[in-house]
Amino acid sequence: MGGAARIRALAGTTTVSARTANILDKPDTTPATPKGIVDPLGMARRIRLATYPPAAPLAMFVDYYWIVEWNMGQRAPEIQRVLPYPNAHLVFDRGQSAIHGVVRGAFERSVAGAGRVLGVRFKPGGLRPFIGHPVARLADRTMPFDDVLRVPTMEAEQRVLGGAGDAGMVGAAEAMLLAVLPAPDPRALTAEQAVAAAAAVDGPASVAALCAQMGIEERALQRLFSHYVGVSPKWVIQRYRLQEASWRLARPGPVDLAGLASQLGFFDQAHFTRDFTKLVGTSPLEYWKSQQETRHRGP
Repeated sequence: MGGAARIRALAGTTTVSARTANILDKPDTTPATPKGIVDPLGMARRIRLATYPPAAPLAMFVDYYWIVEWNMGQRAPEIQRVLPYPNAHLVFDRGQSAIHGVVRGAFERSVAGAGRVLGVRFKPGGLRPFIGHPVARLADRTMPFDDVLRVPTMEAEQRVLGGAGDAGMVGAAEAMLLAVLPAPDPRALTAEQAVAAAAAVDGPASVAALCAQMGIEERALQRLFSHYVGVSPKWVIQRYRLQEASWRLARPGPVDLAGLASQLGFFDQAHFTRDFTKLVGTSPLEYWKSQQETRHRGP
């Protein structure tokens, strides 16, 4: 898997709109370190992550733009592990720019030297109107964006990564997306709503419960997720539960693993431990200990 795919979980034209010119003055509600970052404290100390909202015409398709920038200097390379969300991304990364489907496992990136990457995080279902085929075809895969943006990949990459600061990079990417803006797709909105329901802290813990909440028959929901999200409803439900678990375990203070497993809808603590360890690479207890130690060590 390429470097661009491994960093995104985490962020043209010379004309920049007034909205983009002022984008750095606008607050964004997206958390600076989103859930899914396995080592949030370490990541915040080594890597700059900035997010910016899309222009109104793109808001039904795009969650936000993200920019990741790092400079390790003479420090040894470090591994950053991420638990991906059910979102596709359009990533501008020098020599590796592409559209990335949902990554179903955890992934790691070795962060070394210096660099910066800009990504467009699509809403669940948001990429489908741009590409015209089921998003499931892109699971764990990439595709060039020449036909989507109608601009050669290398030229698009140069426009974005050559932009002046965050505003210039976001403005270049946004201008290309606005030039190929698709028609609204009601099924994409339904897919987004279904994923949002699965993501709720007290949301459905099973596919049957999600079907009941959405009022959609299970086979129809499976087709909707295959075409618009790229992964199954079961995958989405479990991934959000495990992301919530890792986020809570990284917070300061004591932990009640049995209580956490119950709150997140796992059958018992043993099932929670097994699923968490398989994805994160360490048990919930060991993960909690590592985050507490990182917090106490300081920068």
